[in-house]
This record gives sequence, C-alpha cells and structure tokens, in this order.
Amino acid sequence: MYDDPTTPVVVTGIEELTTIRVPSGRLVVDAPWHDDQVYEYGRGLPTRPPRELAVRIPPGVYRVEIAWTAGPYEFMGEHVDGVECAATRLCISDDPVVGWEMGLSVEDDIARLQPGEEPRFFSDANVGCFADAGAWTTLSARFRTFMDGIPLETEQLADGCERVRDESQQADLVTFGAESGGVVWLGRTKTGDVAAIVVTSGMPGAKA
Repeated sequence: MYDDPTTPVVVTGIEELTTIRVPSGRLVVDAPWHDDQVYEYGRGLPTRPPRELAVRIPPGVYRVEIAWTAGPYEFMGEHVDGVECAATRLCISDDPVVGWEMGLSVEDDIARLQPGEEPRFFSDANVGCFADAGAWTTLSARFRTFMDGIPLETEQLADGCERVRDESQQADLVTFGAESGGVVWLGRTKTGDVAAIVVTSGMPGAKA
C-alpha cells in the first residue's frame, strides 16, 4: 500500500513536460485559480496574491519535468501495481543537489511553523502551476475568466497539463497535477545555489 512506509515505491521515469520562461526571476507556485474566489473573479474584485516564493532565480528559460513512480496497492480486494506522478520539478541547473529545504513563500514565517508542519498551497481542483510572478495577472486571467463561464483556451501539454504564454512579457504559466495542492522543496548545490524546485502533492501528512 502507498500509505505503508515499508512498501517499495520505484521511480520509473522522468518525463520532460515543457519549458517555461521566467523573465522576472520571481516564481509563483500555486493553484492557477481558487474556487473560493469565484465571486471576486466574476466581478473584477481584488483577490489575494498568489503564493510567490521568497527565493529568487536567475531570469531564464527552464525545463519542467514530471517524475513517475510505481508501487503496489490494493483495489477492491485485488493487489495491483499502480503508476502515479510523485513530483513535478523545475530544473534551474544540472548541478548536483546536496541538500533540500522547504520552499517558503514571501509571506511565510518559519518561526510560526509548528513541528512537522509544511508550508504548502491548496488546490480544490487538484491543479498547481509554475508561473512568472511579474506576469501573473495576465497569465492567470484565462483561468479566472474560465471560472466565470468563458471557455478555457490554453496550449495542451502531455498528461493533462497546460501552458499559457504572455508574449508581451515573454513569460509563461505551466500547470501540473497536484492532488489537494502541494509542498514546495528547494534543492541546493554545494555552493548554496538553487538547482531545482520540486512540488510534491497530496494531503498534509500523506506519504509518497
């Protein structure tokens, strides 16, 4: 079972999903829309800011990858092997990662975290995204209008993911699956630079 820590879970492959442009060096990792703000979306009212990471990355174009895992689980009394997306990764560089830390947002206060608590974003629709924070208003607008009944027009990617481009700012938003939201991790090199930003999904306390 996936919730049994002794069950072997194997990474079966890394899939390159697409690339993303982040010209501002500021990154949003959040749901592209929130169901509890539909009233505000439909009336053009102010909404809360997205979850922007406190860490800055060099402006550039980066790979977005998905890690797939396989492991046994039980379904209706049958023991079967399942495959699922374990994590989504934004590759900042190919330098080796020597340590991991939580990816705090600009509003997170690590001093207020309870033992075992993980800063995270939530998503009612099980969708997360990477996006350039400087172009967030334009990039997320299609999702906000979609919630108001206007058909969603995005670039369709593999595995149900999507990309929105803002050519005026040369910036992108890329969605990915995120069950109930996700926790963000920063992978740092021996020099302290961020080499990867990884999102693991699932409810708080769930085991991969």
